[in-house]
Amino acid sequence: MQFKVKENTTLMEFLAKSIAGKSRTGIKALLAKRLVFVDQKVETQFNLPLTPGQTITVGKKTAAEPVMLRGVRIVYDDDDLVVIDKEAGLLSVAADTGSEKSAHSITGAHLKRLNHKARLFIVHRLDRETSGLMMFVKHKELQRQLRDNWQESILLRSYAVVVEGIVAQDKGKIVSWLKGTDGLRTYSSPVEGDGQKAISHFKVVRRGAANTLLEVELETGRKNQIRVHMQDLGHPVIGDDKYGAATNPIRRLGLHAQILKFNHPVSGQNMAFESETPKDFLRLFNPRSNQ
Repeated sequence: MQFKVKENTTLMEFLAKSIAGKSRTGIKALLAKRLVFVDQKVETQFNLPLTPGQTITVGKKTAAEPVMLRGVRIVYDDDDLVVIDKEAGLLSVAADTGSEKSAHSITGAHLKRLNHKARLFIVHRLDRETSGLMMFVKHKELQRQLRDNWQESILLRSYAVVVEGIVAQDKGKIVSWLKGTDGLRTYSSPVEGDGQKAISHFKVVRRGAANTLLEVELETGRKNQIRVHMQDLGHPVIGDDKYGAATNPIRRLGLHAQILKFNHPVSGQNMAFESETPKDFLRLFNPRSNQ
């Protein structure tokens, strides 16, 4: 069963009106069994606020618990693609076959244990020290399709970012043209056409004594875009000495791929995934937690 939300309400109230003859106890049972999905994401909270336009699905098949692997959490898996939550410090994909472990090799090995014919293809990457959501696909043609139509397929990529200093603006937009000279570093130019156009939108989430937590949404997805744009802003990402940071209070890059929304390349459905803000990010804004 699938329903569209048409007014502001809560999940319990919506399901009570939408499913004829279902008691509140029965609805709570559906939630506990992980049979209710909000915009393709399993939901167990009966008091979740809903807004018009959201899609509610009540399924017959229980959503699987996330699979925990070393450095990787599989949050979604179907016949066509896999969405994972990668830990910081793990490569997205190893440079050479059979070398260092990567999110790609760990996830691929897990899938092969379930089906020896399984194959896994990468369509985008996160830096080693960036944590968060990534997508792999299971068919070569899907890899080609997504790479050729990446901007049209991805609806939203949003990051939790901790930067040095206190960002004065509550929100803003950064536009520049990015280019690389040696393959190792990306440079930003204000000159139109001097590289690939890059657009980032940022919003302050929290301000602390020495750092600011931002939500950064990518309008374009260029290499090292957020890292370069935060340097342009005058507030480098913590731990990013490559792009101007002088501090590293959490001993990793302050970048976390938090929200990933896209059109499913086969079904066309809107898929939405969100990862929690890392606890080491939040501790910087709650000094009492370190006492």
